[in-house]
Amino acid sequence: MAWRGVAGMSTLYLYSTGIVVVSAIAYFIQPWRSLYIASSIPSLIFVIFVLPFLHESPRWYLVRGKVDEAMKIMQKIAVSNGKQSIPYDVVLALDSEVSKDDIPNSKFNIKKGSILDVIWSPVTRIRLFVAVATNFFCSIVYYGLSLNAVNLGTNLYLNVALNSVSEMPAYLLTSLVIDRIGRKPLAIGTMWFSAIFCLVGSFLKSTDETWKIVRMVCGLLGIFGISGTFNLLLVYGMELFPTVVRNAALGCSKQAVNLGAILAPIIVVLGGGVPFAVFGACGIIGGFLVMYLPETLHKPLYDTMDGLQEAEAKPGLVALD
Repeated sequence: MAWRGVAGMSTLYLYSTGIVVVSAIAYFIQPWRSLYIASSIPSLIFVIFVLPFLHESPRWYLVRGKVDEAMKIMQKIAVSNGKQSIPYDVVLALDSEVSKDDIPNSKFNIKKGSILDVIWSPVTRIRLFVAVATNFFCSIVYYGLSLNAVNLGTNLYLNVALNSVSEMPAYLLTSLVIDRIGRKPLAIGTMWFSAIFCLVGSFLKSTDETWKIVRMVCGLLGIFGISGTFNLLLVYGMELFPTVVRNAALGCSKQAVNLGAILAPIIVVLGGGVPFAVFGACGIIGGFLVMYLPETLHKPLYDTMDGLQEAEAKPGLVALD
């Protein structure tokens, strides 16, 4: 649990690096068909050389009653951590099946969940709606600022590369403070930080090279802030929902991200200071929405809906995980 936030926030460095590489490739391979083929090669490499070596989550096996498979994965993790084996008296159990006074047994019921379970539960319903809306507004700002490079009047390839480079320190800074100030205030702060510079950029005119550069800097600082939010919401979203429904809930959030990405270019084509103004408004609204989410710092990842609901019903109780 101690490194959960840091590890989760450290996954997008390669994403930004990939965009920098794509901007360089696009500079030399400008026909879009050729660029499409060239940028697809890394995906093929991933499928052949990386994907076969990834294993399933032990939690996923556990909530579906596949205890033996979960123990095998845990054994592999123990070996990779320099341990010879897992102690014989260690048993995996769901948070809803174990209490402080219980001794876990080896028989588990298969736990299944769907998006209907998320909506039906009053605990997760508001979390889902707020997470979906927040991801939607965050996506509009993130993808919109990236695409808005065409409106700045600067070198397009350089601007795209600088946008991606500006994301990397955001990932680093947010990973350093996520376990100190918490997910909630960090999400609000990064969204509002981005919104401020977007609003500033909306009032600036590209009358000469100096003001073009100033607007570009506003865009870079906006990307800096919202990329921290974008990465943070991945970690935050996983912690808001129990394992049994996590994929379903995150799938809804991902669809909201896709919808935001679809809407972003429509906003960008409005031109002038309008895109910056819309992105600023979205950042402010997104920050207010995060206020309705609970803080998940130092809280366990629950496996089942019962475990989460039990913990929420008794704030002083933390279901064993």
